[in-house]
This record gives sequence, C-alpha cells and structure tokens, in this order.
Amino acid sequence: MTPFFSASPRPPLWRQLLPPLLAAGLVALLAATLLSPARNATDGGPLVGKSAPPLTLQTLDGSTISLVSLQGRPVILNFWASWCGPCREEAPLFRELSTRQTGQEGLVVLGVLYLEPSEQNARDFIREYSLAYPNLRDPGTRTGINYGVAGVPETFFISADGVVQHVDRGGLSRERLNIGLQKIGVPTL
Repeated sequence: MTPFFSASPRPPLWRQLLPPLLAAGLVALLAATLLSPARNATDGGPLVGKSAPPLTLQTLDGSTISLVSLQGRPVILNFWASWCGPCREEAPLFRELSTRQTGQEGLVVLGVLYLEPSEQNARDFIREYSLAYPNLRDPGTRTGINYGVAGVPETFFISADGVVQHVDRGGLSRERLNIGLQKIGVPTL
C-alpha cells in the first residue's frame, strides 16, 4: 500500500536560507548607502554653483527685502527657528558677524524664520541674542522649499554675483562659518 501523500525530499538548509539572507544583505547595503551621506554631510547641495533662487519677503518690522535688491553684495541667508537648539548656539556668531553689515557694498546677513510657530517667540529670540540684522517671514515655507531646506539651521553663502557658493547644515561653529565666509570673499571672524 502506498501512502496518500508522498514526502518529497527537503532542499538542503543552505538553499532555504539563501534567499532571505541575500534580501537582508541587500536591504542593509541600501540602508547604509542612503543614510551614510546624510549623517556626515554638513555642507554642499544642489544649489552650490547656481544662482540663488529669488526671494522677496517681509521683515518682522513690515518692510520688504528682495535678493535682487542686494545684488552686488555678499549675502548670508540663515534659516532658523526659536525652538532650535543649534540656532541658539550659532546666534552669537551671527550677532558678531552682523556688525560688519554696513554701507551699500558690505556683507548682508538675513535670517529667515522656518516653521516658526510663534512670531512672538522669534521676536523674543532676536531680543535675547541682540540680533540687529533683518529677519524675514516665510509664509508657507515657500522660500525654504525653493532653497531645499530640510531642517534648521541651514545657512546659504551667496556671493556678490548672486551665486550660492556654500551651504552649511546644522549649527555653525566659528570654523564652519569662516569656511563659508571665505567662499564668498568675506574676511573671516
């Protein structure tokens, strides 16, 4: 008498484990490739070497500033928010740097509020750190989107000819700020 179900021989264990092990290895390789640059990259980006996207925004005081009106002057554009810890750490550097913001040919430092839930918090931050440079509202984060901002702080160093020369992500140290300043031809701190 023959059994109703005949047992077929099982494939060797290595043949059973090979497909899931290969899949796990490929997933790990893909994850490592995608995440490594993000962990280590603090500068660069797709705008470097290209004309800065145009912007026309209102300051917290109600006046309007456009990037076109600043043509011929180097510009530092810093996207920040009052709730951001690294923004607080770099604020004294921007205060020091903004003292160079004189005349019609010199450096221009601009802050852009990014995902700031409270304009009053932004005003308090500005007062706390004695920031004297203009800070701009970015309703709907349109400017942040045009610049490819993914988080704060992000700082764009724009040369006098309107070209983005350097982008720095994360809180600036004096050393990292000086790298950006050099790239736009501004004396370092």
